[in-house]
Amino acid sequence: MNGPNDSKDNQTNPGSAPILLGLQTELQPMVKVPDQGHSCCGAANTPSQEKTCCGPTASPDQMQKVDQILKSLMNEPLRQETAPPPVQEPLDTQDVPTAEPVESCCGYAPPPPSSHLERPGYQLWSFVDKFISTPVGQVPKVTTVLDKSDIQGTIMARLGGARDNYKICPGLYSVGDPDQDSPVLVTANYKLTFDSLRKELDGLNAWILVLDTRGINVWCAAGKKLFSTEEVISRVKMSGLHNIVKHKELILPQLSATGVSAHLVKKWCGFKVIWGPIRANDVKKFISAGMQADKPMRQVTFTTAERLELIPVELYLLRKPALWALAAIFLISGISPGFFSFSAGFSRGIMAASALLVGIVTGAVVVPILLPLLPGPAFYYKGALTGFFGGVLVAGLWWDQAGAMASLALLIFVTVISSFLAMNFTGSTPFTSPSGVEKEMREAIPRQMAALGAAVAIWLITGLFA
Repeated sequence: MNGPNDSKDNQTNPGSAPILLGLQTELQPMVKVPDQGHSCCGAANTPSQEKTCCGPTASPDQMQKVDQILKSLMNEPLRQETAPPPVQEPLDTQDVPTAEPVESCCGYAPPPPSSHLERPGYQLWSFVDKFISTPVGQVPKVTTVLDKSDIQGTIMARLGGARDNYKICPGLYSVGDPDQDSPVLVTANYKLTFDSLRKELDGLNAWILVLDTRGINVWCAAGKKLFSTEEVISRVKMSGLHNIVKHKELILPQLSATGVSAHLVKKWCGFKVIWGPIRANDVKKFISAGMQADKPMRQVTFTTAERLELIPVELYLLRKPALWALAAIFLISGISPGFFSFSAGFSRGIMAASALLVGIVTGAVVVPILLPLLPGPAFYYKGALTGFFGGVLVAGLWWDQAGAMASLALLIFVTVISSFLAMNFTGSTPFTSPSGVEKEMREAIPRQMAALGAAVAIWLITGLFA
């Protein structure tokens, strides 16, 4: 163990660090000469090579200069060390020294460095630009431009792949450079909803209060009492919003009105609820108009483009039920006078499988596209209508091979499948209400089950007596 009177050669000279840093550029090309016949990258050196892939070799004059510099450093007196200044949060990136990666001669280039905003145990979303200081602590500032990961997430959510867990952490966010007079926008923590809002706020300084709606959009969360009075009050108090803004106003989306009582929010947290527009792309116009909404801002639309967005989700959610249905179809189709026939299961199963496919298309694709043109207020009726015409095509396709009774079973089967799938759109349209949906289901499902039972019975009988 070294003591306080050890020789100078065993001591660390802190004063040499600045000199070394100052001479970094001069010393950089002076590298150790590799062993003869080998390079630092493993390839043999030849006498004609003046450089290796790790840098140029040092000349005798350069090596002599290095020796002189090192001797001067060893003779320099020690300097008094001082404690480094405390790091203040948030840490400014301009104050943090960064090392630029050098081009490597071997292997791939290194990935980008970790963000200085990252913290152990927490996930830093790509849409967080930085953190801003507020009286209650640091608040993340989000970008208004969707990046590649946002777009990929949107596609997956539209297809249904990440729909069940596509959410962000609830709490307070900011956009632009908000202050105590900036508006407060309230939204759901379904990331597709959050992205739809923030991408419309370019050039706006605002606070975004995200509620915990379990990753469900505003309209559905309000119907499930997740975008609720209690959640608004709780999130306002948890975020310390009363210490951040002085106007005591919250802008809530109009589609959340079924779950939020404005007067109770005012009573229990002191914030006044202002009902904003239905669509996020009207928010900036709404704020610039003095929190006044015109008629189009209050009207719910369900255009062809909006209906088409729902089709991929419905098809994705059908993948597992469709596989089970196909297994049951081939099993039932194989029942024959000899108990079971694999050839019959295949030949008749193909017919029934085509009926299933047509029922899915007519119920989950054709109905939303032609929704305003189809007669009748009930969705199950609209689906039955499109399914009937699809069933006629299937029955006509297999008439000669299946016969009249089996073709009738296929017609009924297509109609039932289409009718049932069409009801999936009752909860995503402005055409119905929750009570209307419940009434339609109580009326439709018994009829659909009876018709499905009749189709299965006819299919079994025609197989047994084929």
